[in-house]
Amino acid sequence: MRLRKVKNARERLQVNNNPYFINEPELNKGKWSEVFGNENPIHIEIGCGKGQFMSTLAKLHPDINYIAIEKFDSVLLRCLEKIIDQDIPNLKIAVMDAQVLLTYFSEKEVDRIYLNFSDPWPKKHHAKRRLTSPLFLEQYKKVLKEDGEIHFKTDNRGLFEYSLESFCNNGFSLSNISLDLHKDTEKYPDNITTEFEDKWSQFGPIYRLEAKEKK
Repeated sequence: MRLRKVKNARERLQVNNNPYFINEPELNKGKWSEVFGNENPIHIEIGCGKGQFMSTLAKLHPDINYIAIEKFDSVLLRCLEKIIDQDIPNLKIAVMDAQVLLTYFSEKEVDRIYLNFSDPWPKKHHAKRRLTSPLFLEQYKKVLKEDGEIHFKTDNRGLFEYSLESFCNNGFSLSNISLDLHKDTEKYPDNITTEFEDKWSQFGPIYRLEAKEKK
């Protein structure tokens, strides 16, 4: 899907000093607890889209700090527009590049990473761009705490199969695997959906897994 660039997106993200947008996230490396004013666990979503998933989670779990990440400010602006009038003090949003997470987080600073409906990059020569490629998994290992987790959802079977292999070949153990999440309602009664998931789940199964680095 072609990304539509929004004029003056960065300036619009910063308007009125809203409490959600972090303009220079690299300055908070190792100090995210100070940003939130507490020592609560930190969960991040890489590729937050319009923000439905993270805003819902943050309201349900005020004892957890959430950071919604997007690579492009135009996309993040849509997220901000969705949450700007809500009172969610435990949610922040920021423009970050997941390839260099250590620019923004210290080692072992993050408790959980969410990967929801990431770009599948279906062509073989683009495999390294997938958010579950070894390049990204090594970044996740460094920023996640000892018992940190990755929660992954996709509607793309090819990406799911690739990810199963990538996680297993790069030192992760897998659990809570679902080959049709929306039919496993008894096993996952509290599934929080994204905008994409709401729109496209009727056309095919949603795949899910949880991953944790082996010790």
